[in-house]
Formats: sequence, structure tokens, C-alpha cells
Amino acid sequence: MNIFLTQSPNLGQAKTFLLHQVAKQVAKQQNYQVVEQAEQADIAIVFGKILPNETALLGKKVALVDEQQVFLAPESALSEALNHAIDYVQPENIQPAVSSTRVKNIVAVTACPTGVAHTFMSAEAIETYAKAQGWNIKVETRGQVGVGNPISPQEVADADLVFVAADIDVPLDKFAGKPMYRTSTRLALKKTAQEFEKAFTNAQIYESVSKVANAPETKGEKKGVYKHLMTGVSHMLPFVVAGGLLISIAWILGGIYAGAEENAGTLAYTLNKIGGTAFGLMIAAFAGYVAYSIADRPGLAVGFIGGMLANGAGAGILGGIFAGFLAGYIVKALNDFIKLPATFSSLKPILILPLLGTAIVGLIMIYVINEPVAAIMKSLAEWLKTMGQANALVLGAIVGGMMCVDMGGPVNKAAYTFGTGLIASQVYTPMAAVMAAGMVPPIGMAIATWIARSKFTASQRDGGKASFILGLCFISEGALPFVAADPIRVIATSIIGGAIAGAISMGLGITLQSPHGGLFALTAVSQPLIYLGAIAIGSVVTGVLYAIIKPKQMTAE
Repeated sequence: MNIFLTQSPNLGQAKTFLLHQVAKQVAKQQNYQVVEQAEQADIAIVFGKILPNETALLGKKVALVDEQQVFLAPESALSEALNHAIDYVQPENIQPAVSSTRVKNIVAVTACPTGVAHTFMSAEAIETYAKAQGWNIKVETRGQVGVGNPISPQEVADADLVFVAADIDVPLDKFAGKPMYRTSTRLALKKTAQEFEKAFTNAQIYESVSKVANAPETKGEKKGVYKHLMTGVSHMLPFVVAGGLLISIAWILGGIYAGAEENAGTLAYTLNKIGGTAFGLMIAAFAGYVAYSIADRPGLAVGFIGGMLANGAGAGILGGIFAGFLAGYIVKALNDFIKLPATFSSLKPILILPLLGTAIVGLIMIYVINEPVAAIMKSLAEWLKTMGQANALVLGAIVGGMMCVDMGGPVNKAAYTFGTGLIASQVYTPMAAVMAAGMVPPIGMAIATWIARSKFTASQRDGGKASFILGLCFISEGALPFVAADPIRVIATSIIGGAIAGAISMGLGITLQSPHGGLFALTAVSQPLIYLGAIAIGSVVTGVLYAIIKPKQMTAE
């Protein structure tokens, strides 16, 4: 028997993903085939309490299944669904999200600040939902390794909707003239159905920046400070990762004085110099792409130059923030203010805006911002380097707990940006605490599935194995399926374990020069064995606490 799995429109996508995994596992055990298209199915199982409005289900047998019953007793839930399925009747008084009866062509773009987890998880959620509706879907990912699954010009031409789930600014010029809807990766992942409903209602024709250089920004297209910051962080990360790891390798080869002039000519000295150069560019890249997010290409060079001036003055990440926003909004204001005849309009982005923007931003940075901000950063760096153990424990617990609040959301990213930004000021202890805590939730959930097997379904135990691997790679989002199923208990226990790991790391003065990589960044850790111990203690605390407070399943497997 072929089974098609779908869900009620109001069901979150993270929970939907976990429900699909559970049902697929049980169906496989009972020798049923799960198909991707409703047309191929003998019966459709709908998770939730509301039948979806899907024309592909007409003529099929369907069964509504309570999602909690699937988690608690998946075998009996599947058996009951198969035995009580009825003919599908399309819901009345509900307009389908797509008014046309023809198959829709959807293209989508996903991008998150780190370009690792949410980029690909949201892409999978979008693709799964679109296929369930019977639409043609192509999802292009903008990750740290570049563009994945690129959308061709023909696919753009055929598209009925461009669905953009991005937390950072990404080039979209190739979609000019197409209906476009923008949202975040978190909403695309957790509330896919609702976002697509909004998309078909609120999508607006996208015009490339080159065509609207003098047009006011519409209300629907406004971007917040958070998105500008995350665009800068996303493009800064490769500089920090490459620089930090190369310096660490240099120290392994030549000791902590590998960069001393007496070692000139050695491999360690050369690698240390390369890494230091990468570090020297991180603030410039950050400021440049913050400005790019605000003013597009004309702001990029101005932001880079402002960031270099901030870095040279010792203003650190705080100076980079000032430089990026200053450059972006000044260039944007100049672009709006300066009106040129069409014959001279090409001079504005390549001559007038860079010249005036750089001069204005440079003068403000040198005469107004750099000196006081550098003093603030110097004081902060000295305080962090000389703080007592009690203060270090408290700060480590705070940033560690923040990393576990929303698994890649704004609170998590605020703590992450704090740790990453201080690397530019040669303060490396907060970054170590941040990464240690960020690894705790997924590893802790894996530990819980090992020590309380009877409280988890077979699918959840398999998910625990994947969560463990993701945790080792510092991908906190590996715990999201568990959060979706039991948010309060998972988040509470994760915060406790993350705070403990962060406090231990900061309290012992462990440093880390790389902002990402998990176990692969151990070469950049000052005390790797003790650091692993801090992560292990936090993870075990989370795992044991969750294993204790998690309710038992109604039926054991």
C-alpha cells in the first residue's frame, strides 16, 4: 500500500518534519511504501485536526491523525488511520492559496547568517511543502560555500512566485520583474504553510536596484538593524575562521612566538602572517557588508574603508558597527538626494557616491568616532582580560544561556556576534564560552535518547544520532526537532547545560580564536582537553535533566 503524508495548514514545519520522520519509520517497519506525490497514493494521512485544501487528494481515502498520538504511540496511530480512512471531501468556504488550477512554478532562495544550518533546513521545508501541494519547486541556497542548486534564467522566466527566506541581504537582480515575497528562514522553517499563504497574497513585483536607485523604499521592503548586522557577520566569518585557524596552526608549529621577527622565513611565521592579514580584514568586511545591506553596491567600498579606519584606530567591532551603519545611511542619503540627468546617471555609483561617501565617512570616523570608541573597546578588553573568576563565571553563564534560548534565533545570534566581534580586539575567552554552550543542546538531546531510550520513539532515537553529529560541528539547530516536540523542557534544560559549559570555559580562561567549526576548531583552543570537559559536563547535565523530566511514552517500543 502506498501512503502519502501531509499536514493541516496550521501545523508548524519543524513539528511536521519530525512527524514525517516518525511515520516513515513506522510505515517502513510495517512494509508500507511512503510516496512523495498524492497522485501515487492509495491513502493519505493528514497530521492535525484540519483537512488541507488540496485538489490532488480528490478521489483518495484520507485519515486525520492527532500529532501527539503519533509521537506517543506511532504504531497504533498508523493502524487506526489505515482502518478508519474515509473519502476526501474538499473543505468548503476555504479558498486555496493558489487560485489558479494549473500547476504553479515556484522558485525560492534561502540564506542565513552563518550559511550552514537554517539555510538548508528552511530549503528542505520549502521544498517538502511545495511538493505536497503539487507545485514545481526549485530552491537555491546561498550558503558559505556559495550558491547551491542555482536557478536558471528559464526557471526564473517560468516562475509564478519568487519566495525568498533570507536573514541577510542577498543579490536578487536576476528576479527583476517577478512577484516576490520575503520572509526569514525561521518562519519558512516553522510556519511554511502560513508564509506561502501570505506570499500569494502579499507578493510584490521586484525591481532591481539599478532600476530603482532613486525610488523610495516601500514599507514591505524595509530591513531592520538585525538583518544589516547579520549580513555583516555572515561575510565576516570566513575571514575570522581562516585567520584564527591559520594562526593556531602556526602556534602548533612554532609556538606562541611564531610571529616574532627572529622566526621570519619559517612556515610557522608565514602562516601566522597570513592569518594576521585575514584578521586585519575582518572589521572592514563586516562594515562593508553592513553598508552593502543598507545602500547596496554603492555602500560597499565606503563601508570597507570606514571599517579599515576603525580597525587601524583600535576601535574594534564597535567601531566597525559605527562605520558600517554610517557608510550605509550616508551613501543611501546621497543616492536619494543627488539627481542627475540620465546621460550622467552611470557616474553616480562608480564616482560620485564612492568619492563623497568615503570623504564624509572617513572624516567622521577619524575626527569624531574612532578615538572615543577605541577607548571604550580598550577598557572593555582590559576588563575582560583582568576580570576575576566570579565575574568570568557570571559572564560565561549569561552568554552560554543565551546561546541555548532559541537555537539560531536573535538571542543566540546576539551572543554569537558578541563573542565573534571581540576576537578583533584580541579577547578570545567569550568566543570559547559561546561555542561550548552552542554545542550543548544537540549533544545533550542525543545523550537523553541514549539514557532514556524507552521515553523516545525509534525515529527520535535516530534523530538523536544526527543531533550528536551536528552538535560536534557546532550546529545548535540539530536540537530543533526536539524543541518542536517539547519546547519548554528542551529549552529549559539546554539553557542550564549551556550556562554551565559557558561558565566553566570562561571561569578557566579558555580562549578560542575561531568562531566556528566545533571539534574541527580544537587547534584554536588554548586548553583543548579541559574545553572538551566543559562541553561534556554541560551536555551531560542537559541530557540527564531532560531524560528525567521528559514524560514517559504511553506505549514502549
